[in-house]
Amino acid sequence: MEVAMSEASVYLDYNATAPMRPEALRVACDAFHTVGNASSIHQHGRDAASKVDRARRQLADLLSCSPGELIFTSGATEANNLALQAAYAQHGLIVTSAVEHPAVLETARALAGGASGALITLPVDRDGQIDPDEFRAVIRQHGTALVSIMLANNETGVITDLSPLIEAAHAAGALVHTDATQFVGRLPLDLGDLAVDLLSLSAHKFGGPQGVGALFIRRGASLPQRPLVFGGGHERGWRAGTLNVPGIVGLGAAAEAAHRLLDDEAPRITKLRDLLENELLERVPGSHVNGSRAPRLPGVSSITIPGAPADALLASMPHVAASDGSACSAGAPSPSHVLLAMGLSRDAADSTVRFSLGHATTEQEILRAVDATVRAASQVRAVMDATAGS
Repeated sequence: MEVAMSEASVYLDYNATAPMRPEALRVACDAFHTVGNASSIHQHGRDAASKVDRARRQLADLLSCSPGELIFTSGATEANNLALQAAYAQHGLIVTSAVEHPAVLETARALAGGASGALITLPVDRDGQIDPDEFRAVIRQHGTALVSIMLANNETGVITDLSPLIEAAHAAGALVHTDATQFVGRLPLDLGDLAVDLLSLSAHKFGGPQGVGALFIRRGASLPQRPLVFGGGHERGWRAGTLNVPGIVGLGAAAEAAHRLLDDEAPRITKLRDLLENELLERVPGSHVNGSRAPRLPGVSSITIPGAPADALLASMPHVAASDGSACSAGAPSPSHVLLAMGLSRDAADSTVRFSLGHATTEQEILRAVDATVRAASQVRAVMDATAGS
């Protein structure tokens, strides 16, 4: 049974999944009337294939790459697995960071299997940034490898300056993969300038449907084809299986809308994020923003509220949809590995809420969320103080 949402509900969990853009919803629904298999040669199949080709071009325009460099997948998790498995088979070494999404970290650990020297995980500083000098030293020492460093962090929104890391990696003969799931569709991205070899994304982070994504494989990248799914050789042999036409056309429409609206959306969302943070920092004593000194995505705010565990805080404001970390690890007993890697204590990490904004967020919603958070923080702190004093 579908649960009715209160009129006062505020959705600030775009990093978990963004509401579908109207353009994407419309074409995805229309595509469910498409009968043909995109691999069939009759007219119905050609119609479906034409829709897929258009979506591939729309996504390529957003990324400034060639449509032929894109492989459709079920999402970024599959794309990450596909990229890392293929590159690891060639190089036998993965260099990554301590703040990657579990879709990268757990894949890398599974591939390395505990083998000595097969996985190097670089630390980050208090702002969530990798030391470029340390990175260069590691790459010079180990030479060829797969480097997998995310473009923007899913919990803090901190953006990695990949260009110098890519330059050093390529000079050593390494391939570079980036999980750009949170970046794509939120800030301009030109793969003609950002020279990564592989890039992963998910449609539902920028207003497309859930369950569809893509892997960019740069033309000319030296990479053995290592499909995760074997079958009919779809997607140039990289990913077998009948194409998800409604999902793919929804992805394409969301990419086109994001591309068209990006110049207006990014500054507007940045202002809303700043409004949220400034109000909470002023009205909730002791609160602070994680990664605030580093470049960040427009709509992501990781706020620590000491004395107010995030699970209790969120339970006290049920009409505000936010997160106590990555949605992929929701309910996990351990605190955020990202915040711990940035030097936060376990208590501080447990008292951190992630607000993430997007294309449909309004100023009125931000102000309602601020009021709810201020009330909830006061209530939770009072309960915690009374419990400690009893």
